[in-house]
Amino acid sequence: MSSPIRQAVLNSPAYPFSAIEAKYKLDQNENPHDFPAQLKTQVLEGLAQTAWNRYPDLNADRIKASIAAYEGWDVNGIVATTGSNVLIGLITELAGIGQKVVTVKPNFSLYALEANLLEADLHEVPLNQNFSLDYVGLSQALEQGSGVLYLPQPHAPTGSLEDRGALETFLATVSQNWIVILDEAYYQFSGSDYRDLVRQNPNFISLRTFSKAWGLAGVRLGYALCHPDLALELQKLVPPFGASLFHTLTVQVALENPNYMHSGVAHVVAERKRMFELLKDHPVWKFYPSYTNFFLFRTPDAQAAYQHLLERSILVRKQNSLFGLEGCLRVSIGTTLENDAFLQAALEVTIEHPDS
Repeated sequence: MSSPIRQAVLNSPAYPFSAIEAKYKLDQNENPHDFPAQLKTQVLEGLAQTAWNRYPDLNADRIKASIAAYEGWDVNGIVATTGSNVLIGLITELAGIGQKVVTVKPNFSLYALEANLLEADLHEVPLNQNFSLDYVGLSQALEQGSGVLYLPQPHAPTGSLEDRGALETFLATVSQNWIVILDEAYYQFSGSDYRDLVRQNPNFISLRTFSKAWGLAGVRLGYALCHPDLALELQKLVPPFGASLFHTLTVQVALENPNYMHSGVAHVVAERKRMFELLKDHPVWKFYPSYTNFFLFRTPDAQAAYQHLLERSILVRKQNSLFGLEGCLRVSIGTTLENDAFLQAALEVTIEHPDS
């Protein structure tokens, strides 16, 4: 029996995530600290004083104004939506349908999922063994055609960060036929910042999110920084009235009070350093250096390691099905208490199959 549903949708897997309960939830790269209670109160008071029977801003105008002031960016070069993952789909619609989507592998799964759903011509260039970019392979993929290039900096799920000089040299060779996406979801944790490069290139976009460093994953808000002409075209694909009053007031309060975010980032960076020092010489598991709020680590048996942690009520994320990440798991950097629980469980492992 035939179906009216496009074959690309029927062939696509669902987003690869299943919720599991555990005392120490370290599987989604979330901020370990909640949005401060006093700032929540400000948001709720603002909601109580605002009419709910009226539509919000057509194109998230107040959100964009707040972001523009914080980022030092032209407000006309900002597009805000309910999550930067939504922007990935919209950018693929913008320049990927009937064209090419080029990225690396392993990578954030949504780049490939959206490309396949929209039937773009997907090219995934394997990372080098040390997780650096294969510039020769990328150049070959970009030689012909046009479309979208997705490059996260720092990279997920490896936690690596490309040498800036090498990356800029490569990007200078990319033709104007390509929309270049620098996905900076984790940039606060690495100290990197590609706004200047985006300013210099009218076909570049920086993707940023409130889900990680800002501790607002439950709110769902992300944004793009780019040239106003490019933002004008991208905005056409964003549904009208997409950002609610709750989005608007929460983002305004957060951006007016960034010290809580900076404090949270400092905690993560300090804990990341502490944990890596204790884990870098692990006798069985290999921990990779990270510039994000998580670690990727390789084990002899991902399922055995995953189960060992889950039995101690520590939930991490399997990555062993991804290209080149056989045996790998990913753990978010949490509170000091959560990190100590993970450290204790990890350091118990002194043989390949601790629970066999």
